Amino acid sequence: MPWFYHVSRVIVIILLFLLTRWQVRGKENVPQQGPLLVVANHLSLADPPLLSVTLDRKAIFMAKKELFHFKPIGYFIRGLGAFPVHRDRLDRRGLHQAYQVLADGLALVMFPEGMRSRTGQLRPAFFGAALIASHTGIPILPIGISGTERIERPLWLLRRPRITVNIGQPFHLPVQSTRPTRQELAESTKIIMQHIAELLPQEYRGHYYDEN
Repeated sequence: MPWFYHVSRVIVIILLFLLTRWQVRGKENVPQQGPLLVVANHLSLADPPLLSVTLDRKAIFMAKKELFHFKPIGYFIRGLGAFPVHRDRLDRRGLHQAYQVLADGLALVMFPEGMRSRTGQLRPAFFGAALIASHTGIPILPIGISGTERIERPLWLLRRPRITVNIGQPFHLPVQSTRPTRQELAESTKIIMQHIAELLPQEYRGHYYDEN
């Protein structure tokens, strides 16, 4: 639905400008061509549409299957380029679709934590992003989001919350393998999350806070 995708982007941009103080840093770090794995922290339901209009290139999102159960919401997020995946088990169909997105030279967006953080701080992440990056060897683009958690608070419309999207430089995992071990996936996941943490204020870093 290309018409719906473009209309939705315009609506999201207008709402961001009217209702928030939206700031993007590091936009020059976004590769405009080729497969790309985008990883970010997750604070709010607003994060996927926020990233969709921030990246300035077609991005496909992996989203939890539960979001698609309510048809109006499912229709909207599909229009923005999302597809459903199971969070609590290995979803081979979802992985196949993710690999196809990358094979088509598109940007795939993942939230490695798998769910929104209720505290605003980084939670321990799942291995999915590390698995895909290890298999494909594609560049990873880290993004730190701050401020969207305020959208879910009462009377947020009266405050025009400041939302910051901090985009880091692309990087590659040091270990790339078609059959990474669990230990390798754990180490790669930590590397990915540390790159995200470096783009966040200290109070958001949570599980990946490094005093050094």
